[in-house]
Amino acid sequence: MTQTPDHAVDTRSDRASDTVEQLEQEGDFAADFLEGLLDIADIDGDLALDVRAGRAYVSVEAPDGGSVGVLADTDTVQALQELTRIAVQAKTGRFSRLILDIGGSRDTRKQELTTLVERAIARLEDGASQASLPAMSSYERKLVHDIVSERGFVSESYGEGADRHTVISRG
Repeated sequence: MTQTPDHAVDTRSDRASDTVEQLEQEGDFAADFLEGLLDIADIDGDLALDVRAGRAYVSVEAPDGGSVGVLADTDTVQALQELTRIAVQAKTGRFSRLILDIGGSRDTRKQELTTLVERAIARLEDGASQASLPAMSSYERKLVHDIVSERGFVSESYGEGADRHTVISRG
């Protein structure tokens, strides 16, 4: 297995050519798909669409008394995001890198990743030459790269597919 490092961005999924209009269209298709799923599951949710950093972002928030929280588990959000990406790709014919947030799940996951990075940095400060993190999605690895950089350390991703993980070391 060939291991190639990357920093901050997976170049294999560069989407610089996507226009804001195309990304808004992705968001609209994603929202339609998610509304259908929420209706089937009888879950109330308000959808918000945004375009940031070359990606469509779709947020599902609970209205007062809503039950969106049952879907906010990290693994559930990841699975729904993949299903939504497939649905969008079927409509557009293009690979989608849309980001799905359910009930604040992205902020929660960023906090979990921050804690993971802080533990890894503590191992480095205790004398380790590097600290490996578990495999995670490209979006999560990007968040980790950003957190690591803010702390004055360096990180690279290694591995392929579902085994791709981040290794942190001193600068």
